[in-house]
Amino acid sequence: MDLEKLRRCIREGQYQWRKHTLLRLAQREISQDIILEVVDKGEIIEDYPEDKPFPSCLILGWVQGRPYHVVIALDLEGFMAYIITAYEPSLDKFEPDFKSRRK
Repeated sequence: MDLEKLRRCIREGQYQWRKHTLLRLAQREISQDIILEVVDKGEIIEDYPEDKPFPSCLILGWVQGRPYHVVIALDLEGFMAYIITAYEPSLDKFEPDFKSRRK
């Protein structure tokens, strides 16, 4: 995943929220601004180049001392990012660094 192109899409307003994503954010009480900050300042911890219809990745970012994960896809041809889902990772599924999945 080209993180700089992904961030450029976000900065230029070339992104879309999936309806499912907005529903989940509301249920999880996570603001859209937090998610955009995670994409802007976070790091890719998993890359999914074979995802369809567009490659996607998992980004970890910290906002106000709390970890957040964002799954986001990038359509390079159409220069559009799609925010798939976002959540606060839990220690039952991730190691304390929130980068590595528990086995």
